[in-house]
Amino acid sequence: MDNIVTQYFIKGGWIMYLILPVSLVTITVILERTYWWILQGRKRDNAKLEKVFAYLEEGNVVDASTVARQSPDPRLQIIYHGLNHHHVSLEGALEMAARIQLKRAGRFLNTLDTVVTLAPLLGLLGTVTGLMRAFFKLGSTELSEQAITGGIAEALIATACGLAIAVLALIALNIFAGRIADLQFDLQNAGTNTEVLLRTANHRETAGREKAAGEEPSKQFAAV
Repeated sequence: MDNIVTQYFIKGGWIMYLILPVSLVTITVILERTYWWILQGRKRDNAKLEKVFAYLEEGNVVDASTVARQSPDPRLQIIYHGLNHHHVSLEGALEMAARIQLKRAGRFLNTLDTVVTLAPLLGLLGTVTGLMRAFFKLGSTELSEQAITGGIAEALIATACGLAIAVLALIALNIFAGRIADLQFDLQNAGTNTEVLLRTANHRETAGREKAAGEEPSKQFAAV
């Protein structure tokens, strides 16, 4: 098997020495991102998320922040960051924390996007050079069936490798982009729920104070 791969690599011509590192980078990025997303899936903690929402509904920001801080779940991390800055700008803090999480999720996607375009172009370059080699042999005294077929084989091998790498990178890119879209939705949902629950709790607390303040003069008149 190794001999066959080596033979095809050699027959692919000099362009294979450029396609090889591109393929290695592609595989490395795919493996790294796959491992990262697996870890992210293990970090999700729906139980603690519901617990934080319950505390926020009660207006208990301290306990909600404590629970959120103890979880590696990215949804709880942005909630914790937002609660720590809710007196200044809750919406701004949530948005900034969400951007940080999405930036981590989108790491190396530009690399895959570049490979999708670069790999076929390298394969096309190998095709052109291979055909040029075959046609040059037609006008030389060294004309032979092996020389011509060698140039055509070089063209086809380089094209096949470039397209294969591009297809692999494109599939991985779309999968990871879909995961990022899902993460973005989850973060937006968590941030929106936090804002609504915290705003509702504040309004309820304000209404309670106003009601208590209105009852005190009534008690004073009743005493008189």
